[in-house]
Amino acid sequence: MTKQEKNEVIEILKGKFGQYNNFYITNTESLSVEQITKLRRICFDKNVEMKVAKNTLIRKALEQLDENRYQSTFDSLNGVTALMFSESAKQPALILTDFRKSINAERPVLKAAFIDGDVFVGDNQLSVLKGLKSKNDLIGEIIGLLQSPAKRVLAGLLHHHEKQAAAAE
Repeated sequence: MTKQEKNEVIEILKGKFGQYNNFYITNTESLSVEQITKLRRICFDKNVEMKVAKNTLIRKALEQLDENRYQSTFDSLNGVTALMFSESAKQPALILTDFRKSINAERPVLKAAFIDGDVFVGDNQLSVLKGLKSKNDLIGEIIGLLQSPAKRVLAGLLHHHEKQAAAAE
């Protein structure tokens, strides 16, 4: 790989890291070409971008963007690395879990996940990541909580108004 090609890869990666608030660092070692192809297809179908790159180039891209922000992901950059970029914080975790079940294996391994500035390190974090709620999920829950008392107040007012109307007749 020439210096120019390396720089092109770094620029592409920088674009992806800039585009997405969430990315997963996985180890895809020992997966067959067929399995990697299947995983890529699943990612594509679920709007998750998967990129395989050399660890040194990934690290350079992260360092050039913001070394301090991404520092805690650097130890995870070893072995065969596939990055999963997603708007959804938990979609890659769901994909990894389902894919592992489908091939009856413990691969790909989650090395780390960078979620809105927080870093989750280790494969044991997969269950935590699967349970993450999106901003829309949280907003929906808050609206539901806010609507509940409001509905009771409105129902009470309506009931009170109906009583008054009946008494006035």
